Amino acid sequence: MAVKIELCAASIEAIEVAKKLHLDRIELCQDIEQGGLTPSAGLIEFAMKSGLETHVLVRPRAGGFAYNSNELKVILNDVSFAKKLDAKGVVVGVLQSNFELDVDALKRIRDVAENMEVTFHRAFDETIDWKKSMNQLIELGFNRILTSGFASNVEIGFNNLKQMVKFAEDRIEIMPGGGVNAANISKILQEINPNSIHFSGTIKTILDEDSAFSETILKVDEKRVKRLVEFISKSNQFA
Repeated sequence: MAVKIELCAASIEAIEVAKKLHLDRIELCQDIEQGGLTPSAGLIEFAMKSGLETHVLVRPRAGGFAYNSNELKVILNDVSFAKKLDAKGVVVGVLQSNFELDVDALKRIRDVAENMEVTFHRAFDETIDWKKSMNQLIELGFNRILTSGFASNVEIGFNNLKQMVKFAEDRIEIMPGGGVNAANISKILQEINPNSIHFSGTIKTILDEDSAFSETILKVDEKRVKRLVEFISKSNQFA
């Protein structure tokens, strides 16, 4: 089975790179430096017009994932908006203050999403018991989990990722992401054998250095993305 490639796309340039390299899908967001936030309406429409399979990150603010009632209203509205634009899916994560899944909120999100695919993002790695959390997401009808293996990155969580794939038993897709690079991609593909893999392919870049509003950002690097794509494509040839 060929491994699908999902690019975390946080800019027009990233969308264009994903299109140029014929990637399977994108997780669309903004402010990747803060872990990714909900993208603007204009950016969603730009991605949709590119023809790429687009999964919209719905995260109203930086920080943790325990949201108050007003923040949840915003999340539900953003999910509804993504659905109206015919996005393929949404990417969400809501926890309680004790770091367990907020099942009630997630059920409401799943209901609003209707026929869209729903991915639970790396908030999963902040939960208390990953087996319990996974079973709850399966019961809620989530399609996949983006995870670093209950760790800060895939290198540290590698053994957990292998256990997660085994425990999932094809009931839900486990998608490795967070620190995926050219040094570990072969090991991930060979030993975890995921259905899909997620990465951003970014490098730190000074934006508009001569401006008084210059910022250091994480900018997509086409060469880095292409290198990872080539690794995966070669692996797919022997799948």
